[in-house]
Amino acid sequence: MTHAILVLGAGMVGTCTALHLQQRGFDVVLVDRRAPGQETSMGNAGLIQREAVEPYAFPREPEFLLHAAWGRGAQVHWHAQGLWQMAGALRRYFKHSGPALHARATQAYSRLIAHATHEHAELMRAAGAQALARQEGFRLVFRTPQAMDAALHRASDLHDRFGVRYQAQNPHQLAQAEPGLRMPLAGALHWLDPWAVHDPGALVQRYADLLVARGGLLLTGDAGSLQPEGLGWSVQTSQGRMRAEQAVLALGPWADRLIRTLGYRFPLFVKRGYHQHYRPPVGLRQPVLDAESGYVLAPMVRGLRLTTGAEFAPVDAPATPVQLTKAEALARQLLDLGEALPEPPWLGSRPCTADMLPVMGPAPRHKGLWFNFGHAHQGCTLGPVAGRLLAEMLHGQRTWIDPAPYLPSRFD
Repeated sequence: MTHAILVLGAGMVGTCTALHLQQRGFDVVLVDRRAPGQETSMGNAGLIQREAVEPYAFPREPEFLLHAAWGRGAQVHWHAQGLWQMAGALRRYFKHSGPALHARATQAYSRLIAHATHEHAELMRAAGAQALARQEGFRLVFRTPQAMDAALHRASDLHDRFGVRYQAQNPHQLAQAEPGLRMPLAGALHWLDPWAVHDPGALVQRYADLLVARGGLLLTGDAGSLQPEGLGWSVQTSQGRMRAEQAVLALGPWADRLIRTLGYRFPLFVKRGYHQHYRPPVGLRQPVLDAESGYVLAPMVRGLRLTTGAEFAPVDAPATPVQLTKAEALARQLLDLGEALPEPPWLGSRPCTADMLPVMGPAPRHKGLWFNFGHAHQGCTLGPVAGRLLAEMLHGQRTWIDPAPYLPSRFD
């Protein structure tokens, strides 16, 4: 059977790419080994982060690096094997995190982030998924006045440069807004523009349901079986081998493994993360980031979700949820978490690039092959934006965002 285009990967980015291609008249087959949104896309804090105009830089503060090296705190954990495998990409990540290169990356990154909530709104309306998101922002809470003052200074700068909105809250205002918080805090920074999704996996599934309702195919298959065939590409699925003139790889943290078989060596790496759900006696009204401790508490349909910082480890390494244990102890200072749900901790991987920009555009050395991965911490936020931009490029339209900073050719 021949179809116009294959999209491999049914996470947020791949599903939104399939939808935008379908809107432009393509006959789309969306392929994944699992149901839509059941890998990286379901395990995050559920935030559509309109305020996240700066990509996450490699921390350069000596005290932070020393704590990370010795395994102190909850923000970073590492495997020696992971650091060895990622050494080249991490060196480039450190270089690109310097002030000049990071400022350049921010200019390109912010142009994507600026459209995040609007593009989600369009798809949510079409999919009937508006009830999954609350448009009330989220809070960073601070344990010390010094950290809060520094964050407010940065927020003021971002407001002036990019128009993102915030409010400062003193301890009394914070206690009124979130009465469940039980330790004295210096206050909070309330980002006003982000949206909070209480079931990110379900949102991806709603988008996939919309694709199918409009005539698209959603199939179980093995992305590793992708191969050139004739003038196009084919992949093995539950309905046999599917063929198309063009294919899009939207495989998140698994993209590197496949593109290496095609001869590409991009500076990619993963940051793993964990979550656990709890049943607190008194919950939170909005997601809260404990800014000095590096974890998020987010109200979800399954309970209150505790998410961790970054673990540098191979994507398929055994789970080592030491950060979760540390984050839980810190979170219990802040809130009565109650009992954890009787389930093992969730583990997923964020797909990252050394220059902190996603990889979106045509494969440099393979006709009919397109890349859409490397969205790091913001796959949930950027899925619809990335899907639209890739679809416009593939369709030959004039793009509404200049794609030059994100093209795969920058690494080839």
